[in-house]
Amino acid sequence: MKIRFLEIAQIELDQAIDYYNYESPGLGDDFLAEVLKTLDRIGEYPEAWHRLSQRTRRCKTRRFPYGIIYQIRGDEIMVVAVANLHRRPDYWKKRNHK
Repeated sequence: MKIRFLEIAQIELDQAIDYYNYESPGLGDDFLAEVLKTLDRIGEYPEAWHRLSQRTRRCKTRRFPYGIIYQIRGDEIMVVAVANLHRRPDYWKKRNHK
């Protein structure tokens, strides 16, 4: 299944990678690897993860306090947010993700 990111979700991912690399060199690369594993799980079982609304789901990363917020759109996955779960949990809900 094809995976696409909203531009703002891609920015969140890039910022999180930069933050973790700043905290400890190489940690951002570990974060990216964890996100990619999470995206693989989503791609393999898109409907298996926690439902947040009628069309939106969340799959948590295992090692970091992040969730991948996504929607199933036909034959693709649309990543709406790469959300730090220790911050405001629903900040992404007002995003235009048509």
